[in-house]
Order: sequence, then structure tokens, then C-alpha cells
Amino acid sequence: MYMQYDTGLMWFRRDLRVEDNAALHMALAACRQLHCVFVFDRDILDALPRADRRVEFIRESLCELDAELRKLANMPGAGLIVRHGSAADEIVRLAKALQVQAVFAAHDDEPKARERDSQVLAALTRSRIGMHTCKDHVVFERREILTQAGTPYGVFTPYKNCWLANITAEQLRSLDATPYAVALASRPPELQLAVPTLADIGFEKTNLKDLKIPTGASGASQLFEDFFERMDAYGDTRDFPAVKGPSYLGIHLRFGTVSIRQLAATALQRQIQGSQGAAVWLSELIWRDFYAQILANFPHVAKGAYKREYDAIVWEQGAHAEALFKTWCDGQTGYPLVDAAMAQINQTGYMHNRLRMVVGSFLVKDLGIDWRWGERYFAQHLNDFDLSANNGGWQWVSSSGCDAQPYFRIFNPVRQSEKFDPEGKFIRRYLPQLAKLPNKLLHAPWTAKPLDLRLAGVTLGENYPAPIVAHDEARARTLQRYAVVSAKR
Repeated sequence: MYMQYDTGLMWFRRDLRVEDNAALHMALAACRQLHCVFVFDRDILDALPRADRRVEFIRESLCELDAELRKLANMPGAGLIVRHGSAADEIVRLAKALQVQAVFAAHDDEPKARERDSQVLAALTRSRIGMHTCKDHVVFERREILTQAGTPYGVFTPYKNCWLANITAEQLRSLDATPYAVALASRPPELQLAVPTLADIGFEKTNLKDLKIPTGASGASQLFEDFFERMDAYGDTRDFPAVKGPSYLGIHLRFGTVSIRQLAATALQRQIQGSQGAAVWLSELIWRDFYAQILANFPHVAKGAYKREYDAIVWEQGAHAEALFKTWCDGQTGYPLVDAAMAQINQTGYMHNRLRMVVGSFLVKDLGIDWRWGERYFAQHLNDFDLSANNGGWQWVSSSGCDAQPYFRIFNPVRQSEKFDPEGKFIRRYLPQLAKLPNKLLHAPWTAKPLDLRLAGVTLGENYPAPIVAHDEARARTLQRYAVVSAKR
């Protein structure tokens, strides 16, 4: 887009960085002068607990973004305008106050975000202000990757093959804002304010800093540099929660403090050079694109099953279901790997990807609880919560989603524990009351002899629960529960 506006407004959302930011690059190139804004959207924030790591992460990242914008502009008065209110109102109000001719933003394909953007577009149009949006959060979006029949993919492997066949250097090219930095405008004096504190927007500090979660684009860069040294081993280490295998970039991808193009370009180059680990990691990044296009093209998945016949499944209900769900949430199921994983998310807001599959399968197929209950819990607690990926993951474990595991494939939590935490390092970290049990008994404490339990200081039912279900019996009930699906075929 060539320069066509005197004044514009860049609306940062889930792209909190200056480097390789598609919407910022587009806005700077299109405007003689550009203002930048972020809105702490009360339509989202008012539903959150007053201590939320994600809000603190955003706030800390905004401080860095504000500084980076001022540095890029080489002008103290430049920087970020931060509002607190309903985004649909605040953007239109600010656009009018600044007398801009256009608002710029990156796409957000979550259903509520699309609804919000439609409201903003309508209000801006009534005021004769333009709105331009572009792709930034994924490599391929919406209907860019289609089957030969012209329909969106519902199976991952052919989608991945098509993704790889269509990727070009141009699509992964980094977009440099520096040549256009002169367009960054000084904020009006009354808007030259520091980023609000958490208290200013009604929130409290969390344990984010205690957990040493780095924020902002600099934090993402730090994590990526560390992961780059481990990338080649990713395929061998990624499934073991006690091993430093993942990139830990999930929260940075969620809020756009890192460019997905940069990550994909690096992984693709390493894959071309023969790195198996990079190939596996690139596949995970492609899964992210895949789930994003599923949400964009099949928005019904936000409320129900991708495979609609799975909505006929009858889940556990009433007080019994509530009690089972609470034991899962509290990490009191009696299955150590499941309970340690729930302790991890409850204490840190992070859960290892292998464990997300294990605890998800346990909730749905051992306890018979509707997958949407687990999806909501993760949405509330995960630092890196992303609607499309979270929904895709839960529909995968429940077998209701696109390209999901077959309904009769049910993770055995003990075997998963023995395979992926063989020495019990992860379990012992989060369940110290089991630390003295020998490895062979740690994964299934109820099989231990009374003397072994006594020597380890474990009393089932007191300092650690007995299993709330027997896996084999639960598996049989699940196959009966899912029979309604096979009957419809």
C-alpha cells in the first residue's frame, strides 16, 4: 500500500512488537503520520480474575513496545497511546479525536474478535474513516490453503503437504519498519502518558516474575536464541515433561511478541539443512496455522464438535460430574502424572504439550466429562491460551475434531507416565509427597504394598488420593458412550 493518508492509527492487538509487524509496516507505508494505540479491552478483562498472568504479561510487553516505538521514531513524544475501556468504543473515539483517515490492524479470526471488528468498521465507516487489516498472526490464513476441490482442509497431513508446497521466501520475508519510521507521530501532550500500571486497570500482580517468564519482544528473542541451540534435538526431547525440550514460546506467539514468519523461516531453513528436530518443530507451527484456519472456516467449532455427530454423546451430568471435574481441576485424581500436570498448570499457567493430551484424554475418556469443560478450564488458566489451538487440542483428545485421534484410542495414564516420565522427575517436582516412592511404584501408588507406602510416607486417602476411577472400567464405559457416534455412521 503506497502513501495515501495524511494521518492514521495503528491498533496493536495480538502483535505486540515493532520488528516484522505486518500491520505496522502497512500503516507506516500508507500514512504521512501515524499514531499507535493499544486498548485494555474491558469486554475481555472484566471477565478475568483480578490476578491474571496474561494481563501482567501484556502490560510488561506494552512498556517495552512503547519504548521501542519511541526509539524507532527517535522522538520522545512518540510512543504508545494506551486506553482502558471497550475497544469498539475507544478506537472509534480516538480515531475521531486524532482526526485520522484510517485505522490499521492485524487480522484476528476469533468469533468475538470478528464481531468486534465488524462493529468498529461500521462505526468508522459512518464517520468516513477507513479500516485496513492484514495477515500477521499466522503464515497462511483463512482460505489461502485449499484442497483441489476448493474447500478448506479438515485433515492435517495433506494440509501440511500443501503448506510446504506453497511456502515461498516472499511469504516469510521480514518486514522492516525502519525506512518508514519518520511517519511515527508525536502524541498529543495530553496523551503522552506512561503505560498504566496493573492497579490502574484494576488488576493485581501475579507470580509472573517469580516464574521468570520473560516478556516483550526481547523476552521472545531470549527464549528463541536458547531454543535454537536445542532445536535439532526437539524431536527426541519434546515428549518428556522433565526435560527442557520445548521452545516455551507459546505465550509470545499468542500475544505476538515474536513473529511467526521469523520462527517458520528459521525452522524451514534448518529442515532444509537436514535437521530432523527442526522438521518436527516446523510441523508444530503448521498445526498452529491448521487450527487457525479451522476456526476461521468452521466457526461452529467454538461451541460444538467439528464432527457434529459427536454432539450426540451423553456426558456425565449433575453433582457427580461436578465432583469428578473438581478432582481433576484440583489434581486429586490418584493418577500421579495427571495430578502433577494439573499442579503445573494451577501453579504456573503452563502445561507441557504431552501432558495436555494426557489430562485431556483422562477428563473426557476416563471421567466421561464433556470436553468443553476442560476447554474452558484451560482457557482460564493457560498463559498461552489461544482459542483455535486450545479448541483444536480438546477436540483432538475427545475425537470430535478434525483429524482427531479415533474415539477408541484412549491414553492409559499409567503407561504414559512410565513412558514419558520414567524416572518420575516431573511427578516428584509437583507431587513431593510421593518423592520417596521408588520409580516402579511412583506411577501407580495404589499397587504398592502397605510397607512400601509406609516407608515412603504415603497414606492413600490422606496425603495422596486413591484413584477415583479404574482405567480399564472407565475405558469400557467410554466405548459404550461413544457407540452413539459409530451407530450414526
